Amino acid sequence: MYKIRIILDTKEDVLRTILVDDTINLESLHYTIAKAFGFEGQEMASFYRTDDEWNQGEEIPLFNMAEAGEAISMQTCILNETLPDENNKLIYVYDFLNMWTFYVDVVEINEDKRTDLPQTILEVGEIPSEAPEKEFVADKLGNEFDEEDDLDDDFGHYDDFDYNDY
Repeated sequence: MYKIRIILDTKEDVLRTILVDDTINLESLHYTIAKAFGFEGQEMASFYRTDDEWNQGEEIPLFNMAEAGEAISMQTCILNETLPDENNKLIYVYDFLNMWTFYVDVVEINEDKRTDLPQTILEVGEIPSEAPEKEFVADKLGNEFDEEDDLDDDFGHYDDFDYNDY
């Protein structure tokens, strides 16, 4: 049995702790998390592998998107194989139009077998009515594109060009 903490990426504390069987696939975990936060689970979603600093890695999509059918998906990833150790982490993104983003952390793994799973055992905070806004910031580029004079040197100044000559 796994005890998993799921934290919504917001300024306010919004989290759920759930208990799930260790042999479920990530698709079942997806529906369990969605339900724990009041969603129906009908939107597209993905898990992302991550390191201890929550750096986003390989995507595990809800559906197999490969043409040959050999790619990874939530159906093919079993929980105890994907997250074999305590403190393993995933990032979970639900509803790509709204980008609800959650941090999934394995708090405890034990050998208990229960028939009443999945189960939400802790609820902290209320989910906001709208997804928190995400700010995507690109790495700062060098000054190679900031110099307008470089463009003028290569192509001449566009303002000097008289389109009526043609």
